[in-house]
Amino acid sequence: QVQLVESGGGLVQPGGSLRLSCLASGFTFSRYAMSWYRQAPRMEREFVARVSSDGGSILYTDSVKGRFTISRDNAKNTVYLQMNSLKPEDTAVYFCFVLYSGDLYWGQGTQVTVSS
Repeated sequence: QVQLVESGGGLVQPGGSLRLSCLASGFTFSRYAMSWYRQAPRMEREFVARVSSDGGSILYTDSVKGRFTISRDNAKNTVYLQMNSLKPEDTAVYFCFVLYSGDLYWGQGTQVTVSS
């Protein structure tokens, strides 16, 4: 079955960096686009970034452009989110996502807290 396992969250000061990882299994990873979403307290889950199956096409939400970088390693079945210049408003639970065979799959999420 499809499994997505995120890691790398934590507490960081404003201006700091974190790298999130999402290890995927249960499907042919290299054939599917992967995305990151986030959900802040009392807010709707929102799109953060997406990378195509071969890494050649990438999208970001405007609020993270120039600060976050999504990438993938198809040999390791892993998608990454490098987050730099973090702001308090980036505080959220970050989720890995894949649309596979018509179904939506989410990881369990990893907490990112940006605070001094």
